[in-house]
Amino acid sequence: MSIEVVNESGITVDEAQIVSVARYALDAMKVSPSAELAITAVALDAMEELHIRWMDEPGPTDVMAFPMDSLSEDTRRPDAPDLGPALLGDVVLCPAFARDQARKAGHTLADELHLLTVHGILHLLGYDHLEPEDEREMFALQNRLLVRWRSDRARERARDAQKRSDDRLLGAAGFEDESGR
Repeated sequence: MSIEVVNESGITVDEAQIVSVARYALDAMKVSPSAELAITAVALDAMEELHIRWMDEPGPTDVMAFPMDSLSEDTRRPDAPDLGPALLGDVVLCPAFARDQARKAGHTLADELHLLTVHGILHLLGYDHLEPEDEREMFALQNRLLVRWRSDRARERARDAQKRSDDRLLGAAGFEDESGR
């Protein structure tokens, strides 16, 4: 799966974490590994232009999604040939807009961008929140994906910290790890 992040916003974002949450959401949603996703972070003026052009709504917004090909494994016949690389679509984030939302929600810009990345991906996969029932479904799924991703990341960090601690202890005791260090 190819995920490209381009930051044209002028605001520092952790691109690796955006890729991580995007990959997690796509894997959890069983999107074909041949999918290609583009995520672009833009400035307020660029987002406003997109919002006016594509949604006919004034002012900037936090995230927009532009779907292309449908690559969910669940929607393809089991005997269908493997697809070559195809573009799932584009997710456009606006960190400046998201920063204000994060402040109001009481969390970090990174947390808001992770949420918006998952939100945009769900839109690419056909989820919407125009009707109350659809909104409940989409937001519940979005929250489950984020909670699981954060939990997995916390476990990975704990394992890494434990390994570093073990390596220091073994080194102090005169033992080496498998790589000879």
